Amino acid sequence: MRHLILAAAVALPLPALAGSFVPPDGCETFMTVQSRQCRVSNHYKCSADPAGDQWRADFDQQGPFFLSRIDSEAQWVESYDLGPVPTLQTLAPNPDDPASFSELLTTQIDTFAFELTHDNTGNTKVTGFDRLTGRSVTIDGIVLAETEFEFTETDLAGTMLRQSRGREYIHRDWRLFFAGPSEWNGGDGTFLPIDGSPVQFIFPGETGFAATEPLFDCDPLMTNFSPAPKELGRDDL
Repeated sequence: MRHLILAAAVALPLPALAGSFVPPDGCETFMTVQSRQCRVSNHYKCSADPAGDQWRADFDQQGPFFLSRIDSEAQWVESYDLGPVPTLQTLAPNPDDPASFSELLTTQIDTFAFELTHDNTGNTKVTGFDRLTGRSVTIDGIVLAETEFEFTETDLAGTMLRQSRGREYIHRDWRLFFAGPSEWNGGDGTFLPIDGSPVQFIFPGETGFAATEPLFDCDPLMTNFSPAPKELGRDDL
């Protein structure tokens, strides 16, 4: 039931504050990111969590749809799909090759191999890598390092469930990944191009901070579409 409680926690606040994200008690929002593909994300930290943990709540035109927590190494600790059938996904203990933001910064590449526990379907296995390309981009005045990534998720019998490959961006000091142009394969062998790159970074006191209405790439065709959490690029899960 915890995922249902957290889903309620990111619901839109009282009408007087309509459109403003309010994190759970004991938590503080530190950044809002407006991205392509009709997504706005509110990033926040909670005093009760281990040092370095960060949360992100994603909204599309229909409201909140995805919630995730990462640790100081940008490992996917837990995530919640807030769709019609809410689902919880957690990092299984003792990964074979833990994801490591520190290793990526130190060696320019980080491989990973771990299992995820899904509350409705059991465990899956994820393998892949993130690699710094040596290039950087500046988006809304923020300098980000570019990465390339690839991942495959399978069931425990080895059947491929989804794949993604492409580019993402990191902020070294924030220890965060942001989506970029990539390709997504949902298991049928066809790769679909997607690009959820950030467009605006908004901080406390700035117009648009804590917004829950996405601004970019939103049109009637997007009304019933939420960005696929390729996110297993580090940005989403």
